[in-house]
Amino acid sequence: MLSDFEKLGLEPQFLQAIEQLGFEKPTPIQLAAIPALLDGRDVIGQAQTGTGKTAAFALPMLQRIFSASSEVEQARGVKGLVLVPTRELAMQVAAATGEMAQNTRARVLPVYGGQSYVIQKRALARGVDVVVGTPGRLMDLMRQKVLDLSQVRFVVLDEADEMLDMGFMEDVETILSEVPGERQTALF
Repeated sequence: MLSDFEKLGLEPQFLQAIEQLGFEKPTPIQLAAIPALLDGRDVIGQAQTGTGKTAAFALPMLQRIFSASSEVEQARGVKGLVLVPTRELAMQVAAATGEMAQNTRARVLPVYGGQSYVIQKRALARGVDVVVGTPGRLMDLMRQKVLDLSQVRFVVLDEADEMLDMGFMEDVETILSEVPGERQTALF
């Protein structure tokens, strides 16, 4: 019998991670967003905190990057970019994304102010697939020429409304100008 998550089109490595994380049934935001994102469509989603928004964008992003048939995985460099307004959210989203990627070779890096540049630069030099970061630190790393966004294929603005309220619009535009136009975008 197909699980509800299987019906959404998720591949075995992600279904296994979902099971290991104890997810039982998809939430409404996951039911709406996952199939659309897996189809390659851009999505705007809105849901309360605690309703599984991170899984709603992270699972399709990871599958589109790391599915067996993906040519994207072959390219080196950052392929997924998640912009968040705060360091706490960067850590939380990166940890959750890493858990969902546990059965892949995905490397997920949170970047935010208050953490050592050295740690972030070393990780970027070794190679990272998904970066979850705050606009300020992302811009700093771009200015220092250690963060290359030319291979990004999937962009998520998480808590996009909060980023606007906090005055990050100009920074977000600058960051997105470094990402290829041929990309998938999700706003949550």
